Amino acid sequence: MTSFPKQLLVPLADGGPAFVSLPKAEQDGIGCFNDLPVSLMILAEDALHHGELELAAAIAAKDRSRTIHFRPSRILMQDSSGIPVLADLAALRDAAPDPRSVEPRIPVDLVVDHSVEVDHSGIPEALVRNLDREFERNRERYRFLRWARHAFQALRVVPPGRGICHQINLEVLARVVQVVDGIAYPDTMLGTDSHSTMVNALGVLGWGVGGIEALSAMLGRSVALRIPRIVGVRLLNRLPPGCTATDLALALTAFLRQLGVVGKIVEFYGPGLNSLRLSDRATVANMAPEYGATMGFFPVDNEVLAYLRLTGRRADHVALVDAYTQAQGFRQNETSRRFDETVEFDLDTVDPCVAGPSRPTQTMPLSAVPSSVPRGSGKVDAAAPIRDGDIVIAAITSCTNTSNTDAMLRAGLLARAARQLGLKPPPWVKTSLSPGSHATGDYLRDLGLLEDLAAVGFGLVGYGCMTCMGNSGPLSPEIEAAIRRDGLSVAAILSGNRNFEGRIHPLCQASYLASPPMVVAYAIAGDMRRDLSREALGKDRVGRPIMLADLWPSDEAVAAAAARLSPAIYTASANAAFDGPIAWTALDAPATPLYPWEPQSLSIRRPPFVDGPVAAPLVTQDISDARILALLGDDVTTDHISPVSRILPQYEAGQWLIERGEAPDKLQSYSARRVNHDVMARGTFANPRLRNRLARGKEGGFTRLSPDGDLVTIHAAAETLRTSDIPMVVIAGRNYGAGSARDWAAKGTRILGISAVIAESFERIHRANLVALGVLPLQFPDGFSLDSLALDGFETIDLRGLRHLRPSGQVSALFYRNKALICELALICRTETDEEVADLRGGGVLPTVLRDLVCGS
Repeated sequence: MTSFPKQLLVPLADGGPAFVSLPKAEQDGIGCFNDLPVSLMILAEDALHHGELELAAAIAAKDRSRTIHFRPSRILMQDSSGIPVLADLAALRDAAPDPRSVEPRIPVDLVVDHSVEVDHSGIPEALVRNLDREFERNRERYRFLRWARHAFQALRVVPPGRGICHQINLEVLARVVQVVDGIAYPDTMLGTDSHSTMVNALGVLGWGVGGIEALSAMLGRSVALRIPRIVGVRLLNRLPPGCTATDLALALTAFLRQLGVVGKIVEFYGPGLNSLRLSDRATVANMAPEYGATMGFFPVDNEVLAYLRLTGRRADHVALVDAYTQAQGFRQNETSRRFDETVEFDLDTVDPCVAGPSRPTQTMPLSAVPSSVPRGSGKVDAAAPIRDGDIVIAAITSCTNTSNTDAMLRAGLLARAARQLGLKPPPWVKTSLSPGSHATGDYLRDLGLLEDLAAVGFGLVGYGCMTCMGNSGPLSPEIEAAIRRDGLSVAAILSGNRNFEGRIHPLCQASYLASPPMVVAYAIAGDMRRDLSREALGKDRVGRPIMLADLWPSDEAVAAAAARLSPAIYTASANAAFDGPIAWTALDAPATPLYPWEPQSLSIRRPPFVDGPVAAPLVTQDISDARILALLGDDVTTDHISPVSRILPQYEAGQWLIERGEAPDKLQSYSARRVNHDVMARGTFANPRLRNRLARGKEGGFTRLSPDGDLVTIHAAAETLRTSDIPMVVIAGRNYGAGSARDWAAKGTRILGISAVIAESFERIHRANLVALGVLPLQFPDGFSLDSLALDGFETIDLRGLRHLRPSGQVSALFYRNKALICELALICRTETDEEVADLRGGGVLPTVLRDLVCGS
């Protein structure tokens, strides 16, 4: 039996001690703590810190029937998902008897990173002009944020232009161990973005949730979850020379997605771990949503301590992390850990690769890239500036890789070699560089590599997500005209984490993920049609063919550049993290506890989720004669359900805005309109690449209400059915709701009036989001699917047994065609805890929270 230390005194800089203490393990019946995976150990300690000894005991016993009530120590948000959360809080304040009772009870950090777009690139003034344009577009949203910053005492805001939330979290905000009231305990967090798992590289327990779940945690409700299965991934050997962390992350994404880790925690360990820098681990951890895991966890070791020192954390804090994690057994200890499943992964088998053209799991060697490019219409116009397979967007972007020092230094060194040979991308390639923090831009500048990158087209355009989340900006008019006119299949290549159809740019049918140096190389080549492992990517000034190997920097050159990095760079960036530009500080915001909503606003409108019929429960009684609003296939992402891309004038959401006076060129993105529920409702299921079988081959947000009926938008069809009190369901295949944590995929589903989603399987976050909005997630039993049932989409469905919902229980579904019963199935109710069932019965989290506030007043 291994017991917790009773007490450990660690001196702090001010001379006072930090008391690191836990109750004695043996007398509380918790068992052999060091036999647990590190991630479960931290969950157990967090439960102990909150006095929930029986839950810690259940974790130690791996009792899967028990529920963990997890309370994070902090919340991390980005503006795209975070502003709607704050708007929901503001709406709760309106409805609560005491407005000030609606106040986050734990620290909340919001980083404004999802609003800046690549409007300008290829010019020295791009950075300044894009930031100016950002404020022009988002002034009302930022005014609301300024109000929230003063209205909610626990909220801090990192202003626009500072970087990306996950990279700032890694470099600045994360503590690993924190001290509150003299007690040290683990830094744990929830983030309103699925890639919040990036912080797992530091040994911080944290994962992505929907905004409603985060709001619930802010207000003091624990996050209830079943004790997860832990998959131990034992890493062997080391990466081959020249391979990048991006290659490793993409290879692991394909490997783990095939293994099946949805809803599980992946914990990396083994001898290969010692060869991975912290930023390499961060790249792998960031991709956890892409391989489907709740977390991609790495234990604390000496590399974590070295990273804390590199990024300018105080020496006494690093000493506390060192002593605390050793005393509590949180260090890597391969011999004592016991996982639910164990697999091995040999780092030496990783090759240079890219992933595409539409999924992060589509990993392939460079030799396979040409055959992966989708074909266009086949038209050839001699006057056209581009053709099928040309790259029109090449972006070094995203915290996934711009946080990786080796990858960014390798990209800069490759750009330097290309510059010396006179190589540049062809004119049809829109190139950009958008790091995730000022520290990255500063060290590239100090080493002279920022100038080299700019010389080959990758000039600095902003500090934010930008191209990775679809804010790639417009292409040149002649390029867009040629794509539309000739039906071309053109490509984007980026150092991001997602490449779903229509996400990066509406006109890019193919998008590829790659390391930052590989992005530079492909941009110089100008197309995805060639095999860069054996074909030249360009010619130098004298016409000599240049191969990728001629430009690729050696590991020794990258290491030499990395050795010149200084903690002072990170310290300066951290010290300025909460300093905004003049446009930010000049914003005049209301100083009232209640936000003064403007009913005519097209950007910030009072959310309806605690009001009227939208807040009423949808599943408190059995459902009869439900219609199928959409019949979808496998891998429907949250991008398909609630797109993040630009709102186009011809779309229903665009038309709604234009009818109310918005100029067609100022419609912005769905991301920027998330506090306008009328826009977002019209954007639900409006992705131009959505394939609804009821639309019979027509891509986009369309459906039919009868076999011989006209095509109508899904929103219009939902309005017709809802006003006639006809219930609706959506039916889909495997992995429904894959992708980001955006709760608007569930909010939009709720606003349309959809009572249930029936699918073969669900991604974790979207399943939880549906429950949080009062929409029932139901799963086909093994061996059954929409295809095995041969559904045509015009059946009606009865759902019975809803009065007796229980976690993982059954709901009887009766399928009728022309009023004749064709099948009866026992569907699995994908509610996992009693708390979820209660929220579902209450119409969702927000109405339930409001009732608690009213009853507690």
